[in-house]
Amino acid sequence: MTQEITPDVSNFDQITKPKLPTGLNVLTILTFIGCAWELYSNVNNFISGKKSLEEMEKAQEKLAEAPAWARKLAGPEVQEMMQQGLDNKVPLLIIGLIAIALCAYGALQMRKLRKEGYFLWLVGEILPFISAAIFMPALFSTIFIYFSIFPLIFIILYTIQRKHLTK
Repeated sequence: MTQEITPDVSNFDQITKPKLPTGLNVLTILTFIGCAWELYSNVNNFISGKKSLEEMEKAQEKLAEAPAWARKLAGPEVQEMMQQGLDNKVPLLIIGLIAIALCAYGALQMRKLRKEGYFLWLVGEILPFISAAIFMPALFSTIFIYFSIFPLIFIILYTIQRKHLTK
């Protein structure tokens, strides 16, 4: 008369494991894409920085007849920034690689809904700005605004999604 009840354990993992929210999923995927792009950019700047600076110097001659907005994007401020980047290319590469690793690892942790992933990602996101302030002070002109738009948007969006991080 005693009947043994056996629970259905086939769906146990799906029931206890919280689902990754769509917003956090999209942000982490975009972060991985951004990390890949930054890895390419950092290595490329390290390898071909001198060549890019030489091309910029040649382009300076052709800027006389260019529109004002084009002269501003390729003017002496940009050339000075590129020279500072070339002079400090080894520390910028090392710090860039550390920042990329922190962002990627932080995104992986956030995909597991871990709060420390947010803070690791945030440090990795802010670290390049700190290194730029130290090694490339010419960057902090009007050009700085263009470089900071996407990181600021991502910081806001990740901060909004932080409520889903539970562990």
